Amino acid sequence: MAVSIARPRIFLDIQIGTEPAGRLVIELFVDKTPKTCENFRALCTGELGHGLSYKASPFHRIIDEFMVQGGDITKGDGTGGKSIYGGDFEDENIGWRGIDKVGLVCMANRGKATNSSQ
Repeated sequence: MAVSIARPRIFLDIQIGTEPAGRLVIELFVDKTPKTCENFRALCTGELGHGLSYKASPFHRIIDEFMVQGGDITKGDGTGGKSIYGGDFEDENIGWRGIDKVGLVCMANRGKATNSSQ
């Protein structure tokens, strides 16, 4: 019998300018990437304070029919970012190619072990 993992969900309320555009609900793969998921969850809630929040953080890169990128909570342009761990943190290898599909949310980085808020 397979064990079912309860994966939490978080949400981001999206707006364009000052107009509400909807709610993005994201399931967190805590069983695959626990450290990354906790970082993302805490940045979504903003519970830690000290500017560690996605609130008012823009999507700085949009490629039609492909992706939307955001999460640069320090500079807003894709060149910054910050994690709840005080700086960048190590990669968590999940073998993502087996789960890759439309709607999958991934964290971006600048290379090996440079994960932050993007």
